Amino acid sequence: MSPQLSTPSKVPFYRDIRTLKWALQILALLAVFALLYWLYGNYQENVAKSSIQTDLRFLDNPANFTIPGNDLDQSQPVRDAFVEGFLNTLRVAFIGVALATILGTLIGIARLSKNFMVRTLGTVYVELVRNLPLLLLLTFMNLAVVLQAFPRIENAWLPLDLFVVSNRGIAIPWFIGSPAQLGIGILSAALIAFVVARVRIRQADKSGKQDRAWLFGIFTFLALVVLIWLLFGYGWELPYVDGRGTSGGLRLDPSFFALVASLVIYTSSHIAEIVRGSILAVSRGQGEAADAIALTGSQKMRLIILPQAFRIAMPALGNQYLNLIKNSSLGATISYFELTQIAQITVGNGSPAVPAFSLTLLVYLAISLVTSLIVNFFNRRLALVER
Repeated sequence: MSPQLSTPSKVPFYRDIRTLKWALQILALLAVFALLYWLYGNYQENVAKSSIQTDLRFLDNPANFTIPGNDLDQSQPVRDAFVEGFLNTLRVAFIGVALATILGTLIGIARLSKNFMVRTLGTVYVELVRNLPLLLLLTFMNLAVVLQAFPRIENAWLPLDLFVVSNRGIAIPWFIGSPAQLGIGILSAALIAFVVARVRIRQADKSGKQDRAWLFGIFTFLALVVLIWLLFGYGWELPYVDGRGTSGGLRLDPSFFALVASLVIYTSSHIAEIVRGSILAVSRGQGEAADAIALTGSQKMRLIILPQAFRIAMPALGNQYLNLIKNSSLGATISYFELTQIAQITVGNGSPAVPAFSLTLLVYLAISLVTSLIVNFFNRRLALVER
């Protein structure tokens, strides 16, 4: 007679590993909420004792300060000053991201060059710059380069008679006309050029011929911009030295140049390493296949290697873009009027600190989240789709 198998007894709920995991997570969450509640209670109690303003009514108060190179009047509300600071932050972010990507890509490619001199210079640049504190580099760029190495206004450099470079800033040629109208026109031209490039790629896929989509896209974009320029009657305004300053064109504040240059130099050293590692991560067979069909070195890099390398590099590049945007707040140390500087001056003029800096934090958070959405969009578009 075979022995009966005994059924295992049910584990008590207080010893069940799943129950214990959920219990620990709930306890941790409750502890966090309790800490936040305690901190918020202390904050409310201290605010009540000191009668500190906690709303955003201070945005309606007069700014009581001006921004160099800006038409902001002291009597305008603080809200307008924050808008100008927000726009200045976006200018630094857009220009910095574009230039850092270009410079970092070139240096990353240079680090893999077969030319000893080019490879060594790229290595020295990366190892030197990325090991410097950004704040120190920014201070050096502002004090030693812009304010000391650049000439005085009476001895300003005039490259090609198109620019005016001095320690009072850099003046560049600028257009005459409506900026909003031109911006909408450029965006429309870029969209049409993108559509033309996509159509060209589809036609080439059907015919088997070389698409040259980028060439068609660039030509379409430039032609549309020229057409918009002529139709709306835009013109150029060249800068020139006028006494102790400049007139005409667009003047870039010295602190703006120092901030953008420092961010681009610093961030490009990190991007260079990302690009170098991503190029090395591309299968060697891709390069061998390009050699087999007799592509030149530049064609192999531009058409085969770099597109696949950027697919690998995109998540890491997104992190560097976010770092650059957040590091733009260091502009406050050299008196560049971005968001952080505006908030500091506003608080110094008597506005409540908590809502002013809370608003600044939320704006930076919004910029970073939008940047993350854009990077994630391109990351999904570039991702390989497995079948």
